[in-house]
Amino acid sequence: MSRVRTRPTRDDTREALFEAAARVFEQEGIAGASIEAIAAEAGYTRGAFYSNFASKDELIFAMLEDHVEQSIRRNMEILAQHRNLDDFIAALKTMDRGRQDPLTRSPLLHIEMILFVARAEKRRPELAKRLRARRKLIADIVEATLKDSGNGERLNPPWMASVVLALEDGFRLHRLIDPETTPADSFLRAITDLRRRTGLGTD
Repeated sequence: MSRVRTRPTRDDTREALFEAAARVFEQEGIAGASIEAIAAEAGYTRGAFYSNFASKDELIFAMLEDHVEQSIRRNMEILAQHRNLDDFIAALKTMDRGRQDPLTRSPLLHIEMILFVARAEKRRPELAKRLRARRKLIADIVEATLKDSGNGERLNPPWMASVVLALEDGFRLHRLIDPETTPADSFLRAITDLRRRTGLGTD
């Protein structure tokens, strides 16, 4: 019997290029990484790369967008099962990060990619769109988890989202600089501590 050869889908190809780009970026740096090296690392030709992305910059934007989309999807799936804030945070702590996108697995690369894009002022509006999407996600979670607590009316979810996101990015950077004094769960511990000290999410 002859075997039916299945070709990778467009999504499969893009995912393989994302994973390959992450490895090449970490080895050679974002500026030094070539399209040829990324394509070869993924097991594709240069033509396969260009059939999906017009340039390395477009690939980077796609990786950042994919990271935000996956983050939104994962968090909304957890929120659908855990409407209580404490339960939601507990579920985040037990999430298997090994199966997530390369930028979630490598916070350093995520930060490097953001800074690489931000160096060009004309690119910053694209970053701003993703930042606003992350803020909206957190604002939606805050609003949903505190809705039945009686505290929702006196809170400003968009502003709380900005504060929470700044905390998350700050702890991520601190852990990269000084992992010995910044545990991996520092951000979630901080959120839990703030919630308990301020009474957020409690009747």
